[in-house]
Amino acid sequence: MNPLASLFGLGVRARNALYDRGVLRAQRLQGLVISIGNLSVGGSGKTPFVLLLGELLKARAITFDILSRGYGRTTRGVALVDPGGSSREFGDEPLLMARRLGVAVVVGEDRYQAGLFAEEKFGTQLHLLDDGFQHRALARDFDIVLVTPDDARDRLLPAGRLREPTKSLARADAVVLTSGASPELFHLDGKLVWRVRRGILPNNVPERPVVFCGIARPQNFLMQLRTAGIEPVAEALFRDHHAYSEQDVRDLLNLRQRSEAGGFVTTEKDAINLGGYLSALQPTAVVPVKMDLVDAANAVDTMLRVSAERRRRA
Repeated sequence: MNPLASLFGLGVRARNALYDRGVLRAQRLQGLVISIGNLSVGGSGKTPFVLLLGELLKARAITFDILSRGYGRTTRGVALVDPGGSSREFGDEPLLMARRLGVAVVVGEDRYQAGLFAEEKFGTQLHLLDDGFQHRALARDFDIVLVTPDDARDRLLPAGRLREPTKSLARADAVVLTSGASPELFHLDGKLVWRVRRGILPNNVPERPVVFCGIARPQNFLMQLRTAGIEPVAEALFRDHHAYSEQDVRDLLNLRQRSEAGGFVTTEKDAINLGGYLSALQPTAVVPVKMDLVDAANAVDTMLRVSAERRRRA
């Protein structure tokens, strides 16, 4: 085993043991906290799932906010996301969630402080804790964890992409199978197992497009485009959460010219990270991700019931 991965695993186990034994105590907000997280670094579909769960809660007229770290932002501290702001201020995913759901999204390295800010400003309501599985400093009433098939055979950081071993799923209440994951790959005895269908909604895609994106698993996006009958003539792949520059735009325009492409196709997250540069890359089709939860009504009923019961016992 990679010695650095072994060292990382030791640290993860020690920290979790301190919380499990009550040496380190999680702080609790007044409102219910529903955590959505995963085991690996990026690419499991957390943001599409938060958007899906948010829409399901809105359909029931349940008021909620979202607490997020705000990964990739250049600012620090607790802040309410301005939907008209930039990814540099708030992070690309919090900005996407604020724009798509139209609810309060609060970013902060300390999610407890972010929650206190939200409760002071909006009152006691349900909190969705984005990317919260490893953020154990904030108590949660229900833990949802998304897994991919790769998680079952991956290794801990830095040798692989795992932030925790798969046995940490013992802390989860519901495990969401994504990207074709099957329950047999994991030890899920006694766990709620939820299944999602994930796809894209391409519209007005230019002929012979250049595809570009800065996401965790770009090959999934390329595969989804080809499944939808869209065959790019060229590709430009950037690191996850890439902050686009003028030089990037020039490079993309040159790539379009060299490949005689009719335009561009990219993701919603990339459109946010482009900011004002997006207008220089027209025509560009911005392709949203669509996620559906199998038996969604029963899943949400269970989540709300279990959360409320735990809070009454707390």
